[in-house]
Amino acid sequence: MKIGRYAPDEWVKDHPTGNIAFQHLLKGDPDAPDNFMYILGRQDADFYMPRHRHNFDQIRLPIVGPMNHGDGIVLGEGQVGYLAEGLAYGPQEDPLGNAKPGERLQFVLQFGGASGIGFMSIEERRKAREELEKVGRFEENLYRHADGKAEWGLNTIWEHVYKAKLKYPKSRYRTPVIADPKNFNWLRMTDAAGVDHKFMGSFSERGVWVEMIRLQPGSSWMSIDARARRLLVVLSGSGKAGAEKVGLYDAVQADPRDQLSLTSEEGMELFLVGLPPIEAPAHGADSHDLAELPTAVGAL
Repeated sequence: MKIGRYAPDEWVKDHPTGNIAFQHLLKGDPDAPDNFMYILGRQDADFYMPRHRHNFDQIRLPIVGPMNHGDGIVLGEGQVGYLAEGLAYGPQEDPLGNAKPGERLQFVLQFGGASGIGFMSIEERRKAREELEKVGRFEENLYRHADGKAEWGLNTIWEHVYKAKLKYPKSRYRTPVIADPKNFNWLRMTDAAGVDHKFMGSFSERGVWVEMIRLQPGSSWMSIDARARRLLVVLSGSGKAGAEKVGLYDAVQADPRDQLSLTSEEGMELFLVGLPPIEAPAHGADSHDLAELPTAVGAL
């Protein structure tokens, strides 16, 4: 079991716009198709991203302020959004409005999807940017080659790292899937007194799932899963994960067969994402696109 600590004063400017700062709480194996990165994001200025898509899955949870995903789709504070690999969304226009710089916070989990394409680590991205900046330049989301040609920056980075064109899986869902936890009922955990959960959905053939876990004061909960990795973040209260104290915005990682043991004297609420293994399809399929967004990129 691993613990990722929230540190209020330790933020990194890793977003191409420069308007979002991150805390990198947990991460996986960069060489594995189920690699992942769990971050806490902080919005420091008005935010804009053109319509785009990724070749990995995302789960998003804004905890202070909303997140706009374009096409009238707004992920409200406290709502859970699932964005499938290959799904185009945006343009994202999120002015700060009445919020102060740094006030808006979002948990974002990015991870290799059921296609098995994988997820590039942040370390690989940083190294590629440094190397590419020696022969061209990044202009927010775009990369400008020495010959003047511009393309979506992540495409350039992917090809630089893997020496292959970035492939986008055909999206399994037409739009982001949004769940509002307020409209789900707390159900008792039958094997743990004083522990409740809200199961909010399972996605793709991989069976990724999301739920809320609530420990009443003085309660405890133990979980073992032979197949799935479980990632949790503390949304309120405090307690212990095993022998380690955990509090607000701390993250907990329990890999398959790890015993996840949670206790809380004052009460604690957590958000849990379950990540089962990625399985190869019974019959090989290759439903991918090579272009980021054909109509949009042609106009850049």
